[in-house]
Amino acid sequence: MRHTASAHEKLKKAHKLLGISHTVSCELQEIFNHWSKVRITDTNLKRLIQLALAPSKEALDKIFSGKQEELSTHFNKKIDAVLAYAFNNPSQIDPTTNGTLYGCYNAVTGYLQNVHDYGSGENKLKSLMWGISQQQTQTAFDLCNGFAQVGAAALN
Repeated sequence: MRHTASAHEKLKKAHKLLGISHTVSCELQEIFNHWSKVRITDTNLKRLIQLALAPSKEALDKIFSGKQEELSTHFNKKIDAVLAYAFNNPSQIDPTTNGTLYGCYNAVTGYLQNVHDYGSGENKLKSLMWGISQQQTQTAFDLCNGFAQVGAAALN
């Protein structure tokens, strides 16, 4: 009997978790559908990517103060790689991604998941799930959400 009672409780928890997952999935679908209709210029695309991937407060200060030339070569190469992904990856050709806010978010996440070199699969998993890449993905999401609400002012 005890095994059955435990299984019943686990099924109830699983059902609740699936309900939460479904709700979040529907909410994200609605957000992404909206973002696919919000246009973003190449200049704002680059700025949003820079802000999302900035490695430090010092780098953010340089971006905000317009001192692009003082950003590290490593950081600038990373931004160029994300922009190349945004402009050239087959996933970016679709009208829902090309030139849209959703395409910007997709470029950041696509670069982090498919292009960035983490050194090992374990490092990649850790970074994407709990590390810097997860934080950068969240920052990109927050910036895109702000952009969807107030436009380019969200990037200042």
